[in-house]
Amino acid sequence: MITTLSSREFNQDTSRAKKAAKTGPVLITDRGRPAHVLMTFSEYERVTGKSKSILDLVGMKSAGDIEFEPEKIQSFSKPTGDSL
Repeated sequence: MITTLSSREFNQDTSRAKKAAKTGPVLITDRGRPAHVLMTFSEYERVTGKSKSILDLVGMKSAGDIEFEPEKIQSFSKPTGDSL
């Protein structure tokens, strides 16, 4: 569902625009003509195809602050001749 707001309405009630963006894009007009579109960040990522990959997350400056302790591997199984 697309919500349309004038620039004036947007300026006067930004929280309304943010709430409306949760259900679909918000078209903001300037002098009656479409000027801007407001959408949630997750929708923006979906539309642009720019979701974070594991490589993006590893390269984060704060990645060193993330606690990560993988479980110790207890045993390995060797491949049999059939699985080669």
